[in-house]
Amino acid sequence: MNTTELVAAAWSTATHAADVLALIPAAEPEPKGIATENIVTFFASKIAPILLAVLGVIFIGRASKGEISKVLTSSAIAIVGLAFIAGAATLFFVGDYLIDLIFE
Repeated sequence: MNTTELVAAAWSTATHAADVLALIPAAEPEPKGIATENIVTFFASKIAPILLAVLGVIFIGRASKGEISKVLTSSAIAIVGLAFIAGAATLFFVGDYLIDLIFE
């Protein structure tokens, strides 16, 4: 086997290896984190209205039975719960702002 045949065989093997390597998909980039905005939006737009509707049905059912004091108590508890949820969401966004401010 002379030099030209050896180079031709090596070149053919190298190009075949390059073609095979080109077919292998590149590694996917690392995820940067969880998209919490999408999760919060989902809960606010889909879950919260359903829970409020269930509470409304319960309150209407109790009011029709004449249990006004239980309806008022449950309504007050629900309003306090919504205030806590709103406060937690506010702290979430304020905390995000503070972290961005401190670590810039």
